[in-house]
Amino acid sequence: MTFSSNSTTAVQKKQPMGIEVWLHHITQNRSIRKQQLLKQALILAQLVGEEQPTLTGESCLAQGLAIGDILNDLHLDEEAIAAGILYSCALYADLKAEDITEHVSSRVSKLIQDAKQMASISDLYQAIYSGEQQKHNTDNIRKMLLAMVDDIRVVLIKLAERLHILRCADSLSNQAQQQIAKETMAIYAPLANRLGITPVKLEMEDLAFNYLETKQYQKIAHYLKENRSEREQYIQEIIQEVSGLLKNANIVNFKITGRAKHIYSIYRKMQRKHVDVNEIYDVSAIRVLVDTVEDCYAVLGLVHSHWQPIAKEFDDYIATPKPNGYRSIHTAIKCPKGKNLEIQIRTYDMHQAAELGIAAHWVYKEGAPQKSKYEAKIAWLRQVMDWQKEIIADESDLNEIRQIFNDRIYVFTPAGDVVDLAQGATPLDFAYHVHSDLGHSCRGAKINGNIVPLTYQMKTGEHVEIIKGKVPTPRRDWLNPSLGFLKSSRAKAKVLHWFKEQDYENNVIHGRDLIEAEMRRLNCKGIDFNDLNNKLQFSTMNDMLAALGAGDIKIGTVINALQNIIKENEEKNLELNPPIQKSKIHRPSSRANDVQIQGVDNLLTNIAQCCRPVPGEPITGYITQGRGVSIHRATCHNILYATQNKPEKILNAVWGTDIANKYPVNITVTAYARTGLARDITNVIAKENLMLSGLNLINDKQENIVHFHLTIEIPGFAPLERIVAKIGKIQNVVEVRKLTN
Repeated sequence: MTFSSNSTTAVQKKQPMGIEVWLHHITQNRSIRKQQLLKQALILAQLVGEEQPTLTGESCLAQGLAIGDILNDLHLDEEAIAAGILYSCALYADLKAEDITEHVSSRVSKLIQDAKQMASISDLYQAIYSGEQQKHNTDNIRKMLLAMVDDIRVVLIKLAERLHILRCADSLSNQAQQQIAKETMAIYAPLANRLGITPVKLEMEDLAFNYLETKQYQKIAHYLKENRSEREQYIQEIIQEVSGLLKNANIVNFKITGRAKHIYSIYRKMQRKHVDVNEIYDVSAIRVLVDTVEDCYAVLGLVHSHWQPIAKEFDDYIATPKPNGYRSIHTAIKCPKGKNLEIQIRTYDMHQAAELGIAAHWVYKEGAPQKSKYEAKIAWLRQVMDWQKEIIADESDLNEIRQIFNDRIYVFTPAGDVVDLAQGATPLDFAYHVHSDLGHSCRGAKINGNIVPLTYQMKTGEHVEIIKGKVPTPRRDWLNPSLGFLKSSRAKAKVLHWFKEQDYENNVIHGRDLIEAEMRRLNCKGIDFNDLNNKLQFSTMNDMLAALGAGDIKIGTVINALQNIIKENEEKNLELNPPIQKSKIHRPSSRANDVQIQGVDNLLTNIAQCCRPVPGEPITGYITQGRGVSIHRATCHNILYATQNKPEKILNAVWGTDIANKYPVNITVTAYARTGLARDITNVIAKENLMLSGLNLINDKQENIVHFHLTIEIPGFAPLERIVAKIGKIQNVVEVRKLTN
């Protein structure tokens, strides 16, 4: 590793090497194909970024080489290193994604584009610590999170860039240094910690601490520097003594190194214990590396039997690993001369994992098993979730930020790719998100290898596998919101589109049948389908019929359009259709009238079919040409129009005292279909001693709704209100209304 292990030199820059030397260093032990990829990236960076400055004033090329160097130390593959080389060129030199794809590879281009999404870490910092949460920030943070969980290399590129900027931040303004350091402490260092990349985390903290608390940093650094020779000699003595203990115990293949604690670690201990730096006695530590876990505990026993352990300073992270997977034994001992010393004991494998963190387990090798890749991504996803909780754990009013994290889920395809879905999404939503054909063909699903129902609500981190049928045939009940098959509007739209495409001809026929039935019921004569199509604004008549048949438009919309056409026609001629029923010629001398026209006797009257009033309803007369007086409900839209435009033809009218015994009234009942519904409706009519003279039924199976069209012989308005109210109380009935024509 090239990360500084000595706290006093943590802020020193790494000296640049020549490009040829650097290329040889970075490509050694790699195949010819991988070397070629890195050379192509370097050539492109030289062409585009050799003169273009970055944030720190150095060229894009120089910064790219530094980032690539850090990624190489993290043992990343050639694609990630190539992306690191070109990342600064994409940020500052406007290097296009298509150019990267053409000259290097599409995978490198995608890594760079995803890494650019990581710039939303600044949005996240602003949202948390300034209290300002804007929609564009939310969208950017979501994209960042998806990029993070999809490929860990994206995050490592961004961490490498931030570490390099911190190393070079002395060229920036004080304000810029403060901003970068604060973001690092709040967001980047916790992220590196969650990844288990301890050297990156420690160096970031020391560098950021130097800019945030310069005096405190310099004080501790000066103390460590003054006591360096004495401390190094003391550490060497302890190393020799521990080495002798291990050899005498026949523990072989061990390695012991010494180091000073990092400055920020010392500062935090000073704050925790409320002491000065000269009162911190365990500023030094040694690390013992052995082959096996058994050897770790053997070394612990030897150390504790030789020196007095400090009980409060003992931690067994082998038995209980840290959340980021870190494993090691930490203990502290009281040594001669009254000094304390920290000792870390771990295996070589544990040390490799501690140095590289989760990157050590990330599988990119050709031919690697898919299961390993999936397990690595699951582990990484857990770290992302833990990091999210950590950075907002101490904040009191971060509901919007938590909403960003909590209203999405991240699940995995069988190939290990990450899919971002809304909270509450089902396997069907997942299938339609991946591909429409996969959704149409979905017959079942497995979550983490276990079969689940298609209504199962998935959780973050789950592995989803769709069971396909041979023929793509969605089910209509997937669209029923109460059944919970689909949450995504996009998935529902795909199901609707499939049915529309598959059933176009059938929908045209079904739509035509529905309209013709309504036109017969409404007695709409002389209305052309093309007039209706123009009113509903469809491109063609068949499109309008198919939309009705498929349920894209409701029959109520068509009825409203038909009524508007009738109204427009009746405004030209109130008697467009012949009367259904005429009253008798009334002569006061013989007997009382069904209808009395105030101030006029012996007039021919007829009941207007546009509103068909019944005895008891307020009525108004209208003088027609050649057919006497047409009797309308006082609220009829036609009579209201005539009152405003032709008031001279309006006559006052009232019902007579000897009205006809029975009047036919048309009623429509809309209800959810169920067994026995027709029986219940007719029973209500029978109990009222009314005669049912007509019954027509239209069953809409797509919507599970049935429409009853009833004709009842009724003596007046009061019984009509009563019968409508009673039918409305029947189970499953949605609407009851009298038809106006």
